[in-house]
Amino acid sequence: MTTSSPPVSGARRAQVGVQRFGTFLSGMIMPNIAAFIAWGFITMLFIPAGFFGVDSPFKWHWYPVSEIIGGGGDAAVIGWNGAMTALATADGNNFFAYVGLVGPMITYLLPLLIANTAGRMVYGERGGVVATIAVMGVIVGTNIPMFLGAMIMGPIAAWLTKQMDKLWDGKIKPGFEMLVNNFSAGILGMILAILGFFAFGPIMTGVSAVLGTAVAWLVSLNLLPVLSIIVEPAKVLFLNNAINHGVFTPLGIEQATEAGKSILFLIEANPGPGLGLLLGFTFFGIGAAKASAPGAIIIQFFGGIHEIYFPYALSKPMTILALIAGGATGVATNMLLGGGLAFPAAPGSIIAVTAAAIGPGVGNLLVVYLSVVLAAAVTFLITGVILRASRKRDLAAEADAFGAAIAQTEANKGKKSSVLGTLSSANVDAVAQVDVGAGAALRTKTITNIVFACDAGMGSSAMGASVLRNKIKKEGIEGVTVVNKAIANLTPDADLIITQQTLTDRARGVVPDALHVSVDNFMNSPRYDEVLDMLREQAGSGADASADGSAAGPAPDA
Repeated sequence: MTTSSPPVSGARRAQVGVQRFGTFLSGMIMPNIAAFIAWGFITMLFIPAGFFGVDSPFKWHWYPVSEIIGGGGDAAVIGWNGAMTALATADGNNFFAYVGLVGPMITYLLPLLIANTAGRMVYGERGGVVATIAVMGVIVGTNIPMFLGAMIMGPIAAWLTKQMDKLWDGKIKPGFEMLVNNFSAGILGMILAILGFFAFGPIMTGVSAVLGTAVAWLVSLNLLPVLSIIVEPAKVLFLNNAINHGVFTPLGIEQATEAGKSILFLIEANPGPGLGLLLGFTFFGIGAAKASAPGAIIIQFFGGIHEIYFPYALSKPMTILALIAGGATGVATNMLLGGGLAFPAAPGSIIAVTAAAIGPGVGNLLVVYLSVVLAAAVTFLITGVILRASRKRDLAAEADAFGAAIAQTEANKGKKSSVLGTLSSANVDAVAQVDVGAGAALRTKTITNIVFACDAGMGSSAMGASVLRNKIKKEGIEGVTVVNKAIANLTPDADLIITQQTLTDRARGVVPDALHVSVDNFMNSPRYDEVLDMLREQAGSGADASADGSAAGPAPDA
């Protein structure tokens, strides 16, 4: 059945475009969060202000390991052979110091990973390779970590590669494909690397300098909490990824490299405001919002998925003021008492926040905890006042206001959301479809590889994969793997692909020969029972075939 959509205004299209850009930006970062965490732990442990550094807050100086891994130790004095060194200056004297891991990882590894991921998102492996080459020019052409440069140059390089390939698609004589493909990608990568070195790199250096100056200005005037006026409403509209990963993370990493921590990592990631809002609805809300809020607290505060509280804010827009006040309180607390994180807390779970806050010392951890508690308390109190003041009016006009807010949140995101689906009282798929299409043959083919696919290949798809994996395990079905991937990373070996309805067409375009299952809710979909039925039937058929074969025995040789 085909339905027509109402006309979309220009403003709405612009909003959706910005939100999808934020999603794309997040898609570059999220698959590489493990690398950020690895860098963060190395930094936290081995820089001078880290756990084992010369200025350790715990007085645990681990000489000379911290000097070798963290960088800066005099190679002539320490005498560790084989490690990379570079000429350094201290107290007016030149010496060869160990390069360590901290500097190269932030300078080269992280931007190159971002570039490769961005390139793959745009144009697969080929796009990833050219994007990596191009961004190398940007990195070497600057003297600061080039995260912003990687996020911009990477997609551009991959897109140019895609357009280049279209020029001679179907025109290459057989046997020359590899030659043309390799040389064209290499030459384009060379050109873009040179352009990045001389042109793009200096431009991005200037942009980073402007952003850094703006943040420094806010800090100098004690105005950093004012950022919450922008950040908190932006989060509800799904622009948080663009702000956090595009601005705060790169600038915060620069600060953390020097000081061992940065307050910028907590401006958007602080789980306190969301916790306070959900507590407010738990005690003072009505209907479905009140009933679902306690469960949402677990997902938001411990799971770190902040989008779970967005429908609550949209159902009562005045509560965004509470989020702003709570966010500003958290920022002010960290600013006044010197709290910060050693590396980005992604996702924004209290567990991730704790891991990133403990490095600079127990005192820092307590300050960060205080910022979370105060942010939650302020948000809770203001939310309670707002909800109590309008309680009679809300009871009279409740209808399905919360359901409408969930729908609006998904519209803001530009796609269905599994975690938001858990808030629906009905929790039923609006559309249930199994796309047979080109994958009809798979009904007679053994299904061994089931893939949950979403934009980033993390978060919602990971939760869905876990749900189905547990169901398969309880059924005692063996020989079936269930994994989660980004749609851009799907491979032809996938037998059955499960996606949210809005993403099925994209997944089908990547792997047309797979069987595709569309769901509304990754966490609890009736489609999983249908998949289990298919697997049971498959297992039963296999057992029957095995029994028949055993009874018949091998055919005698002629």
